[in-house]
Amino acid sequence: MGPFEKHVFICTSGSVCPVETDAVGIHARLKELVHQAGLASRIRINKAGCFDQCGHGPLVAVYPENVWYSRVTVAAAEAIFNQHLVGGTPIKHMIYNPAKPGGNKIARP
Repeated sequence: MGPFEKHVFICTSGSVCPVETDAVGIHARLKELVHQAGLASRIRINKAGCFDQCGHGPLVAVYPENVWYSRVTVAAAEAIFNQHLVGGTPIKHMIYNPAKPGGNKIARP
């Protein structure tokens, strides 16, 4: 295992997530929650480049479990922190299941 028990990536790049969603706010809130809980040595929160899943975001990926969440809000980020990162139970109804491996961008009108 690496230096952190969990590593969380939030898509804050591309043409959708940082512009049309609050991806930066989600990143900030997760970092804040981790620090408030005194878990910064165990859980790492990082901004990430585009996940090539535009239109499904903001996306949050949690490793080592390889659980991806789609259409995350700041409120949902708090639930992810409490239930998954601290409690150890992924939130099933929020898990992102792409149609196929690789890019799954939604075409824009």
